[in-house]
Amino acid sequence: MMEKITKDVGDIQSRLLDHRPVVQGEIRYFVREFEEKRGFRESRLLENLNRMVAETQEQALPTCTQALQEDLRQVLARLEAANHMTQRIQQRELEAQQSLATPWLLLLRSRSRGRGKWEEVPRRCLPAWSLSPA
Repeated sequence: MMEKITKDVGDIQSRLLDHRPVVQGEIRYFVREFEEKRGFRESRLLENLNRMVAETQEQALPTCTQALQEDLRQVLARLEAANHMTQRIQQRELEAQQSLATPWLLLLRSRSRGRGKWEEVPRRCLPAWSLSPA
């Protein structure tokens, strides 16, 4: 009989002082509830994201594509106009350089011809000993 009492007292003591089974049960319950709520929250979040992506594809994407095409047409037209203007400026500069180069070349040629003539004058007029370096 004493053994039964000792066993009962041990069981009562373990139930009163050993909380591991209760704590483990509470932990399992908490984790289950948390995962369910988290799963619901994440599924709602994913549904909202899916809806936003669908709306973007249906509404914003075509609008943005159309606006982009219009803007690119305008940019292309402006670039072509700027390219044409730079070509005209380059052509004018080339013409100006050519128109200045022709008289300049004529002047240089005449000066070089004249210099040759002026260098010959002292040789003809002065004796050879006066032209030699001292």
